[in-house]
Amino acid sequence: MAASASPCVKKSVLAIRIVLFFLFLSFGIDAHPLKICKFDQIYQLGDSISDTGNLIREVPIGASTAFARLPYGETFFKNPTGRCSDGLLMIDYIAMAAGVPLLPPYKNVEADFSFGVNFAVAGSTALPSEVLAAKHIFSPVTDSSFNIQLDWMSTHFNSICLNHRECVEKLQNALFMVGEIGGNDYNYAIFQGKTMEELISMVPEVVNAIMNGVRKAISFGATRMVVPGNFPIGCLPIYKTAFQTNISTAYDENQCLKQLNEFAMYHNELLKEGIDKLKQESPNVVIVYGDYYSAYKFLLKYAKSYGKSRYADMNKAVDPHITLFETQKACCGIGGKYNFNMTRMCGAPGVPVCKDPHRYVSWDGVHLTQNGYKIMAGWLVQDIFGKLLCLF
Repeated sequence: MAASASPCVKKSVLAIRIVLFFLFLSFGIDAHPLKICKFDQIYQLGDSISDTGNLIREVPIGASTAFARLPYGETFFKNPTGRCSDGLLMIDYIAMAAGVPLLPPYKNVEADFSFGVNFAVAGSTALPSEVLAAKHIFSPVTDSSFNIQLDWMSTHFNSICLNHRECVEKLQNALFMVGEIGGNDYNYAIFQGKTMEELISMVPEVVNAIMNGVRKAISFGATRMVVPGNFPIGCLPIYKTAFQTNISTAYDENQCLKQLNEFAMYHNELLKEGIDKLKQESPNVVIVYGDYYSAYKFLLKYAKSYGKSRYADMNKAVDPHITLFETQKACCGIGGKYNFNMTRMCGAPGVPVCKDPHRYVSWDGVHLTQNGYKIMAGWLVQDIFGKLLCLF
């Protein structure tokens, strides 16, 4: 049995992680804590958590979505880019941390793909549309599911490599972000009337699809990969609105719905098991679990402590129920306890936008604000840094 790390080593690793996190938050774009990893390219697969403009280039549905117009993109870009937020996403911050340009969407045919490509499509699923249709689950936004994105990746690599050996050489310093994917499979199932039992029965199939995608990426030449898990979906305004209840025990200390978070944890546990098996199959490939669940929970904790410290800075008594960082309501939305209405979502006529998105965790009830993603990305970067073997 391997010896455990000494207390001094553990303290050193913790110190490095803390420094990385605050360096990232303090300097943002100018901080490059992943540069030591020497990534020269990043490739992203996934859904709306990481799409930088593929969906809005799909006609007719994608181009007509709210993501193609303001207020989406208002904070950083001052115009819509197809990102499902007011500004930057986690993948943008990860690219910045690695010192490479923001990833262009694959469907932008005029883009420079020298430093990587983003294949993610908002609304996409881990399972192909036809597989979901057989379960009577309809994909309303796009047919560009995970397998389609992998086909795009294959086409891209075939266009830049003469043969497999050349691709392996070109990708030796590339980072692959395989997901987050699978969340929409569950979203569509839930809002189309499937029971929790039916949802749970889907998880092994969804995770298997993700693992097969990871295997395919490895076959292309990927050697360092991050495979993210699901968010604590019971914390999102869309779910808290849909499943709102007066039963206090249904909620945890963050006012998140326990049952939905437990479901997300089940998905993540199976995903981690799948990753462990893949590590045995491919011992020369570094595969890291991207703990988006813990990163989001950290975001909520950070939001509470930040709010209290800011209130104290104003020389006012710190009320434990007061925060200057809104964790419950959507910034862009209308109506109800969580400022969210499924029939009048962000971008619809007459739906207002908060004046200070940086004070909100949720942008539109489904996706996070730029500031929320920045804090999550800061936590994630310090978590994956050592696991990607950047220190060796």
